Amino acid sequence: MKTRITEIFGIEYPIICSGMSWISVPRMVAAVSEAGGLGILATGPLSVQETRAAVREVRALTDKPFGANCALMFPGARENAEVLLQERVPVINFALGKGDWIVKRAHEYGGKVIATVVNARHARRAQDYGCDAVIATGNEAAGHGDAVTTMVLIPSLRDILSIPVIAAGGIADGRGLAAALALGADGVAMGTRFMTTRESPLHENYKRLSLEKDVTDTIFSRRFDGIWCRVMKTEAAERAIRRGLDIPAAFFNSREITRQLNLPFFKVFFAILASGAQTAVRMAYLANAFKKIRMATERGDTETGVLPVGQSMGLIRDVPTVKEVMERIVAEARLVQEDLAGKLA
Repeated sequence: MKTRITEIFGIEYPIICSGMSWISVPRMVAAVSEAGGLGILATGPLSVQETRAAVREVRALTDKPFGANCALMFPGARENAEVLLQERVPVINFALGKGDWIVKRAHEYGGKVIATVVNARHARRAQDYGCDAVIATGNEAAGHGDAVTTMVLIPSLRDILSIPVIAAGGIADGRGLAAALALGADGVAMGTRFMTTRESPLHENYKRLSLEKDVTDTIFSRRFDGIWCRVMKTEAAERAIRRGLDIPAAFFNSREITRQLNLPFFKVFFAILASGAQTAVRMAYLANAFKKIRMATERGDTETGVLPVGQSMGLIRDVPTVKEVMERIVAEARLVQEDLAGKLA
């Protein structure tokens, strides 16, 4: 398959594995890149030392192109982005912040940069920064989508951008890939489908639940991590969303996070307070969500853990290898293309 994405990133298939915290670890990233796609390392829960080690581990596992992400509003994200630049990561994916400085520095060594966006305003800004592509996240996606669905978001951005658009949200098979390309995308990014593979470190409890759940078994709310976010519908998720912000828990969870990221707690704490009430509330939500997501992904805790998933979870029926997923999606997309050619003749 050949699109602008395959040419820009030097990959075989226009398929990207989203950078999912505690899921997109080095072996997962390498497996996707080895299978012909682009794996993206998640740096959100990593300290700068862990980020550097993870990048080097990916390089030890594959000589294929790979990427790494950073959500710029998170504590420690700027420091992790600096590590990615120092390590000359081939592709850097940023979100939730102004990444013009990342674009400038990455382009100096020949690196490529993708911005994750949810609307036209963000997309135009990313193009103005000089980003090489955008990942457009539709409402169906896990984590932080917005109100517009992939079916509408992709063509709307294709109409206003000259850089490639990568579709994310609601895509788990070859039908989704073919549809995204038909809408004007140059590739797709998938998280939920890759999450339920053999190489994925997601706990078996949640892999099993992913197979049991339907397309309707997600919740889209601002009361989980303070931003519109889609998670698996479970009793734990419903309790967390009903409760909303738990300030005492946020304080203690924030201390745990800063220890994990090797950051000075009070420096981070007062910097967040100084940034204003809205940001402070959002960070408090995120601190609690951070722990619940980790409890789900790493420990398989179904009593308190909460897992971000997309609606495409309901399309998943098995736990194949990453390579099998890639080969299946590409083969199915080609069959769809042939079928459409006959129907449109």
